[in-house]
Amino acid sequence: MPALPAAVWRLIVPAAVVALLGFSRLLPHTGFGLWVRLAAATLVVLLPGMLVARCLGQRSAAATLVASVTLVGAGLALTAALGASLNVTLAFVLAAGVVAFAWSLTGRELEGVPPPGAARFARGVVALAGVGLGAGIWFVQGAFTGDVFFHLGRIRKLETLHSLSLHNVGEFRHAGLHPGYAFPLWHAWLALVARLAGVSPTSVAAHEASIIVPIALVLVFEMGWAIFRSVGLAVAVVFAQLAFKVFAPGHGGVYRFLWEPGSFATQLLVPAAIAFFFYFVRKPTWPTGAMLAATSGSLALVHPTYALFVAIPLGAFVLARALLTWGRDFRSGVLAFAVFGLPMTLAFLWLEPVVQETIPVSPGPAQLAHNLHHYRSDLVVHSLARYSLAPARIDRNGAVTIVALLMVPLALLARRRRWAAFVLGGTVAVLAVELWPLVFPHFSNLVSLSQSRRLSGFIPFSVALAGGAAIVARFSRTLALVGGLAGGIWLQVAFAGDFGLRAPRTEPAIVVWIALYGGIAALVAGALLAWRRYGQAPAPGSRARGGTAALAVLFLVLPVAVHGFSNWSPEVKHDRDALTPGLIRFLQRDVAPRSVLFSDLATSYRATAFAPVYVVAVPPTHAANTRPNELAKRRRAVLRFFTQPSLEEPQAWDAQWLVLTRSGPVRTIERDGLEPRYEDNRFVVFRVPAA
Repeated sequence: MPALPAAVWRLIVPAAVVALLGFSRLLPHTGFGLWVRLAAATLVVLLPGMLVARCLGQRSAAATLVASVTLVGAGLALTAALGASLNVTLAFVLAAGVVAFAWSLTGRELEGVPPPGAARFARGVVALAGVGLGAGIWFVQGAFTGDVFFHLGRIRKLETLHSLSLHNVGEFRHAGLHPGYAFPLWHAWLALVARLAGVSPTSVAAHEASIIVPIALVLVFEMGWAIFRSVGLAVAVVFAQLAFKVFAPGHGGVYRFLWEPGSFATQLLVPAAIAFFFYFVRKPTWPTGAMLAATSGSLALVHPTYALFVAIPLGAFVLARALLTWGRDFRSGVLAFAVFGLPMTLAFLWLEPVVQETIPVSPGPAQLAHNLHHYRSDLVVHSLARYSLAPARIDRNGAVTIVALLMVPLALLARRRRWAAFVLGGTVAVLAVELWPLVFPHFSNLVSLSQSRRLSGFIPFSVALAGGAAIVARFSRTLALVGGLAGGIWLQVAFAGDFGLRAPRTEPAIVVWIALYGGIAALVAGALLAWRRYGQAPAPGSRARGGTAALAVLFLVLPVAVHGFSNWSPEVKHDRDALTPGLIRFLQRDVAPRSVLFSDLATSYRATAFAPVYVVAVPPTHAANTRPNELAKRRRAVLRFFTQPSLEEPQAWDAQWLVLTRSGPVRTIERDGLEPRYEDNRFVVFRVPAA
């Protein structure tokens, strides 16, 4: 056993986190008090993950996050198996942290290899910058819209209901699972934050993204470090990521949605997966393999298709690396891919029955024609059997993605580096799937057209830009710096980016074809050069100019950052269909949990988010289009009610409450003998008698 002072030292961090949580509960539920509450609760949920990761010798932020998410997933599985409440999940997570802490006191923690001091210092600076950026994100959170209500409803039911199961946290009673969120892992993580912070899930949905921003930036830095082993280039990756994910879209970009499963998966779990993959390829060890497998499983449960999407460039990296270096890292690469692929495959097998019930997967001709028309602005359609993603949609994020794609062929000049194989292999593989009309339809049938369009976001843009800047800086620092600033200004003025589902195509498609065919040519040339020099010792590489590359990327993204900060405001300020505060209080206090509400689609969608209730129908675009859910039937029932108002439809769906707007058939329902249980200037609520 270690001496008492050592044991006390190990206790400082857990004690400080718990004390911060206790102090935060004395603060208000709004403003700075809410920020402290959310930050303290987030740290408490992360703490057991940190302790478990350190027992495995893993001291990175990626290991802490992945271990935390994995523990919550295990706790949620236990909760669902027992039909218990979220308290079981919380108890499991905290108990795992206690066990890990006790194990650390025995001195049996595995020894890890910490990054050098410069990398740790840079990581700390990135984290502090993330805190500042997170504070800025706090002020661009506008009105709730889109999928926010979908996710908020699941968080609320997980936090509120007892006797939880995977089937009773959705919008409908006795309905099917959502193929993308069948196991609400990330929703449960956020519900724990709400429970520990003592705040409403609404507050978590509004502002938890601000707390997660520093973690996201640190994970991007750790991904860059794992790929390049250069502090400067890792910082360059962070600059590039911020440019096209936060500043180019304006209004905080995707970072204001970091609390949603999709953004959490792409901005945190994907960088963690790539980092662990490269760690394992460099030095295969079972603790790193365990973290890689845990990341794969977590990603496959949080957002299944994104696990498959990131597997494509990772698998292409293994093949490209072997091709460019005549087999180097092939064995460890294949092993890493197997470690990543096994948990993902198991998750997919578990989801297979749910996927088979999903209507958009392998649609018929009529449904396919409808889907192609809906996404027509993103596609090039030749026929129902031959279509592909429009090239101009791949570089739609503006200046940074354009330059990154132009840099792809330059990776040939660093063909012995792992990052070059990742850029060349990953870019070519993703573009081949997205742009080949013979492949893209089959891929869309596998994952749905809605999802297949998103694969292009998994091109390693940030890595390509950082690596390309290093190559240019190796030949000319002046060209890298001056060209970065001048090019950034010109490209931001000429090609600011296309954002939104039906935004016009204004980005140059030619750079996409340069990246594809230039990448293929670079792979062929690199393979020939590797074959000619097979058996020879590798020539010593020149020192990477990481600092210059980081500065060049900073100059390139400065105009994008100026654009982003000049549009630093909520994108949506008002929700015209918002529920009134009085109606929300009534639903939360006077309507029993698990009750069924009947209302119009917009009101129902919001009601299921702000109260732990079920509804009869929601907008079809915001629910799982599965056969058990019967979305079309539910929608027709609502339309029939508003066409011929009577209590038959609500009673047919076992609804206990009827929520109408003032413009609805209020008088007709009152003539049937019902009296309002709640009313305000916009809504009237009736109790529906049993049939």
